[in-house]
Amino acid sequence: MVNFSTAPKVLRNFTVCVLVAGLAACGSAARVQPTGINDPHEQSNRKVHALNKQVAGSGKGGGLAKAVPSEFQTVIHNVAENMAMPQVAVNSFLQGDVTGFGLATSRFAINTVLGFAGVVDAASAFKVPEHDTDFGETLYVWGVGEGPYYELPIIGPSTRRDVAGRIVDLFTNPLSYTLESPEKYVGTVTGLADRVFTKSRRSDAIADAVDGSTDSYAQARLNYLQKRRFELSQPTGTMRPDAD
Repeated sequence: MVNFSTAPKVLRNFTVCVLVAGLAACGSAARVQPTGINDPHEQSNRKVHALNKQVAGSGKGGGLAKAVPSEFQTVIHNVAENMAMPQVAVNSFLQGDVTGFGLATSRFAINTVLGFAGVVDAASAFKVPEHDTDFGETLYVWGVGEGPYYELPIIGPSTRRDVAGRIVDLFTNPLSYTLESPEKYVGTVTGLADRVFTKSRRSDAIADAVDGSTDSYAQARLNYLQKRRFELSQPTGTMRPDAD
């Protein structure tokens, strides 16, 4: 059920997020795309990396994804993506990405109405391209530097800018304020489940690329930084599907 009485709270929380991020951006007037490795916390990061490998069960062949029917995984992905679209629209707006804002808004409207609240990806059937972004990318557009590299428990590789983006993204989805419990938690739960399924499906490829190297930590770090920097280097408005 939608609760419009929380609208002032939405505006207040969103304004705080924008102001905090804006202050962070004040020290950087232009987008800077680093090329080297900034990893002053390597010792502690390696410990987290070892833990993440144990949790992931590296090399076990994506058992979870194989155990759960693919049809169910597809539904989880569709619902998670649809629930995230208002957040994608907000970030696209903050980035000045008119095309991305329109795509996110269109996909949410079509999949909510014609896709049974996102269970079916009706927008793709209507040839509406996928689009994904986050507040980490918004900070990049605003000129905030990448900062040191981190490896987070469970989540995996990140940077200081993307860690900040993940925190702010907890508050930038309007559905978190307009939906009542338990509906307001559907996006979070399905989003986490979708990430788990995705990582499980890719476990073999990740194991080959990372564990096959002489230093799996350094390889994972390089893979993440190259991929993230490439994504951010694309012009605003580029149709970048969710490649998580």
